[in-house]
Amino acid sequence: MEYIALEKLLDKSYGSVYKLVVLASRRALEIAEGQPKLVNVDASLKPSTVALLEIAADKVRAQKVKGEK
Repeated sequence: MEYIALEKLLDKSYGSVYKLVVLASRRALEIAEGQPKLVNVDASLKPSTVALLEIAADKVRAQKVKGEK
């Protein structure tokens, strides 16, 4: 498994670790429930790892909330 730098992932969640965790967990649940994976990965990877890889590849992104900096 390749290493995913936290700094690279934080850029996708507007610098918030909380948003990153929520985004990754929601996407991991979708993958576990049968949604197709958005990146080509080995089938043995866990949904949480696939979710982080999708975030790193800009396939999944957090939405900016209105009124937020």
